[in-house]
Amino acid sequence: MDILRGYGIASEADDFESADDAAIETPPLIGSDERRMQVRAYNYWASLLGERGLPSIEDLSPEDLEDFGPYSVLLDFSTGLENPALVYLGSALREECEISGPIQFINDVPSRSLLSRLTDHYLQIIANAAPIGFEAGFVNQRGAEILYRGILMPFSSNDETIDFVFGVINWKEVAATDVSAEIDREVEEALRTAPSAPPVAPIWADGPAADDEFGTLDLSGMETPDEDAPLADWLALARDSAEQARTSEARSHAALYRAIGLSYDFALVTIARPDEYAELLANSGLKVQARAPMTAVVKLVFGSAYDKTRITEYATALDHARAKGIALGSFGDYLAHYEGGLKALVRDERAQRRSDDPARPDRQQTARAAMKAAAALDPFAVATDGDGLAVVIARREKDGSLVLVGALPEGSELSQRAIIAAAN
Repeated sequence: MDILRGYGIASEADDFESADDAAIETPPLIGSDERRMQVRAYNYWASLLGERGLPSIEDLSPEDLEDFGPYSVLLDFSTGLENPALVYLGSALREECEISGPIQFINDVPSRSLLSRLTDHYLQIIANAAPIGFEAGFVNQRGAEILYRGILMPFSSNDETIDFVFGVINWKEVAATDVSAEIDREVEEALRTAPSAPPVAPIWADGPAADDEFGTLDLSGMETPDEDAPLADWLALARDSAEQARTSEARSHAALYRAIGLSYDFALVTIARPDEYAELLANSGLKVQARAPMTAVVKLVFGSAYDKTRITEYATALDHARAKGIALGSFGDYLAHYEGGLKALVRDERAQRRSDDPARPDRQQTARAAMKAAAALDPFAVATDGDGLAVVIARREKDGSLVLVGALPEGSELSQRAIIAAAN
């Protein structure tokens, strides 16, 4: 967890001694040589910040995060700090915790489950107003010893209050002592007898290193195809460029920017050749999303398994180029001369989108309008607790009568608080 600690994310090992230790002023993206899931999740969280103090909950769609969405949970504090609602639970985490039915609130989380280890930390994030990292081991509900590592990240609906927390956790089951020892012996023997090989360089994802630190990438043989060349040739050129940017020891910004530029060229040609593009998409099992059409282009070039945060960033860059009407063969140079580079362009493009979007509707007014228009409930259908109590929403009709139009979930923390408030 040293890398998390170095970037201002508190660890369970630190016993959360000080809120100041965990505060993040301007969160950097953690180096891509660290590939652990919670670090990728933190990088995603940091990429959503833009100019805000907290990422907007509207930018988060856990179900769309193929990388770590299945290992995540989203908590909603609008129902109260004491018992927040679970509005999303990833499939892998649900399966590990053996949760088959609905689960609505944190008090419903099974004890000794992995989910309980994650949600145990949620109040720490309110105190620190920053991501919280943690790692430990425990014996789960099946009696298996589990090692886990996770992170909780704050989100806001108004850039002021933390009213959502997004958690990501990964884990492994510890092998029995005799099995573990045998695996260690086999690995040691394999390493001893294997021929020596050069170390593998970490994958680079537009890190902060200067171009000249690693030398110059050889871009020869990467000329633009003829205008009448098949669309597959344009894709092949872009893929070759992307592969060189990923695997070359140079790992320069110039290599990445050229790859993105060639991706944009390919995107322009797809517009002129929709039938060929449709065939390429079908062969790759991809579909174009109406709200993010460039995502399919980036996946074709860089691969569907490529880092999801990078895919989103590159697609945003291509959207920017398309909106600006940048000419074929020019986007690589445009990126190279953009002040701040790719990261700055993505940040500016997202800020522009937010300014172009209509104002977010007021949640309170939206809810009140829904209750004003709701159909009347049958009083006999309203669920009550063991004492026969229920908290309901009533609406006065034009004839002066009151009708029931809504009811809080039976036994919810908010219901209990409303009963206490009404009794006082």
